[in-house]
Amino acid sequence: MPGTIDDLIASIEVELEAAHKRSKKCGAEIQLILDKAQQDGRSALSVEEDERITELFAARDQAKTDVTGIENKLANANKIKAEEMERQDKQRSSEPTQTRKPSYDQVARVGREERTYRADEDPYGKGFLMDISRQFSFQDVEASSRLARHMQEERVERAQYFTRSVGTGAFTGLTIPQYLTDLYAPATAALRPFADACNRHPLPDQGMSVNISRITTASSAALQASENAAVSETDMDDTLLTVNIQTAAGQQSISRQAIERGTGIEDVVMSDLFARVATQLDTTLLNQATNGLTNVATAVSYTDANPTGAELYPKILGAAAGGEAALLAMAKPNLAVMHSRRWYWMTSQMSATWPMVNWTNLPTEVAGVANAGSSYNSGVRGVLPCGLQVIVDNNIATNLGAGTNEDELYVVPSSECHLWEDPNAPMFIRAEQPKAANLGVLLVAYSYFAYTFGRYANGMQKVSGTGLVTPQF
Repeated sequence: MPGTIDDLIASIEVELEAAHKRSKKCGAEIQLILDKAQQDGRSALSVEEDERITELFAARDQAKTDVTGIENKLANANKIKAEEMERQDKQRSSEPTQTRKPSYDQVARVGREERTYRADEDPYGKGFLMDISRQFSFQDVEASSRLARHMQEERVERAQYFTRSVGTGAFTGLTIPQYLTDLYAPATAALRPFADACNRHPLPDQGMSVNISRITTASSAALQASENAAVSETDMDDTLLTVNIQTAAGQQSISRQAIERGTGIEDVVMSDLFARVATQLDTTLLNQATNGLTNVATAVSYTDANPTGAELYPKILGAAAGGEAALLAMAKPNLAVMHSRRWYWMTSQMSATWPMVNWTNLPTEVAGVANAGSSYNSGVRGVLPCGLQVIVDNNIATNLGAGTNEDELYVVPSSECHLWEDPNAPMFIRAEQPKAANLGVLLVAYSYFAYTFGRYANGMQKVSGTGLVTPQF
């Protein structure tokens, strides 16, 4: 079912934003490689770094080319919209004729008439509901008149909700005033804070797996025993890492009456389905058996019957040290992923001392900095003294441990948290035929994805144990 020109423009704008992000991400990774070389005091980049930078420049140039093409496409779409609006304006305009104007007393005049049910006079819809009750129970003439007037206003001002159905006169029912439907409260969802912080890649066009070559046997180097003696040689070998493509999906069947006679019902349902798909994807990355972060990460135990922030912080550093020892120059732990309850507990802890070494630009007297104005699923919530950026994610389980009331805190390098997704995900299906006999419409939202944290052993670390029980405030 083709969408409107506004839908097309919106999809092009999303495509443009994705291209800008790809370009920015490539630039950021190039800078990270150069910063690492500068930090290590190296005058030249390694062969792998040179190759990676070449790939990144090519990807950035491609993204810039994509941006130019998408901007042209967007300009053409906006031009079409402008022409369509101009045509509509011409259709609404009228040309003067030679017909003599009627006398003043024969002209009907229409001024501005307020809606029957208004937000400023009846913000909670009490009058609307009372009129429905009076009309149904007592056949109240005045209530019937107000409801009839309201429906006529709906037909005039929001005709699109009536033209979608055939023969609406055969149906009984009322359309709720728009200002009341605007107050609906969508269901909460944990969404995908960690997934959005991962190193994201476009999903391959075909196939149900992603294959990665891992060097598992490296070459060697040793001191030469004597002049002209054979130098050290070890045959390199690799092992194929196969990452399966998975599908997160959800569906909902809605009656045609709800879609055709209600207001914005379909949009509300699709938004909720998208939120469920995002949440399922994120919780899979964190909790899935075998490959989820909780099962891949190497544990640093924190056992304490009376945990404190001052005691937890060295454990976080221990996890960061373990990750860097495993990865060396390949990646650096930069994220501390935790449940919101752990973040608020850490910010509640008081201390009279501060770390011996603090990260650049952090005050020395505090044990971290929170980002002002940040909120859930909005990116980095704060920075710890060691430079780890905090990501708050409530898909982290809180029923772990022997007491089944512990959570975990993950210390990971985002560059080694790989997530493949379709750039257009999530997708949706609107199918009318399967539920036609029930006057229903089937809505399905789905997303293909693949992920891995396993390119290097022990690169992912976590803090777990009795010290991470339900926090006391």
